[in-house]
Amino acid sequence: MKRVLVVDDDPTVSEVVAGYLDRAGFAVETIADGPTAVARATAQPPDLVVLDLMLPGMDGLEVCRRIREQGPLPVIMLTARGDEEDRILGLEFGADDYVTKPFSPRELVLRVQSVLRRAGVPATARTARSEPWLRAGPLSLDPAGRRATRDGNELALTIREFDLLEFFLRNPGRATSREELMRRVWGWEFGDLSTVTVHVRRLREKIEDDPARPHLISTVWGVGYRFDAAPPPEGADERGAHDDR
Repeated sequence: MKRVLVVDDDPTVSEVVAGYLDRAGFAVETIADGPTAVARATAQPPDLVVLDLMLPGMDGLEVCRRIREQGPLPVIMLTARGDEEDRILGLEFGADDYVTKPFSPRELVLRVQSVLRRAGVPATARTARSEPWLRAGPLSLDPAGRRATRDGNELALTIREFDLLEFFLRNPGRATSREELMRRVWGWEFGDLSTVTVHVRRLREKIEDDPARPHLISTVWGVGYRFDAAPPPEGADERGAHDDR
């Protein structure tokens, strides 16, 4: 049984979320403040954390940062509707997904199941058929073990960053729109495309020599992004690399 830690200082929200997750087959624990959440997640790491942004004692962003320092623990952030800046900050602090308030508890359960499925099932399924490492330039990625390296050094990637890098390594030289990335990597038919933009930016920060002038993940004007294993020719036009749309 997967364990989910729900962190929200609103007892009504915690009770409703916990009830739906419990009926979906999860073991649920609720906590109402930031410091206790960090201590609990550190002492007994759950399989996933549902984390409100506004908490007493320590805000959700700091809780997320401290939790992620312990390892790749999946985090779904709860944010207020329309607060795009908060959503982007949550993703930049390492959250794997977000749900805006007021939200459908059923939608939250589906998001939890989706994130956990990507975090756990692919590794188990692929181990059975011993899928080989994916390699391109300085990057190597083990789909079964869910490990990735750059020049032999382990990369600390979130679940979504790993899935995004795996997609790019499997589709080199192909321009892909943000809408298609959302469908193929996130499994969503619709959603906030800034989610893709933020994750691409964070991934660039971890794999590029100079994230401000990316050579591995290039922006294709009017389309989306393209992964190129080889560096561009000397003097090539790199204007598209600076557009994060």
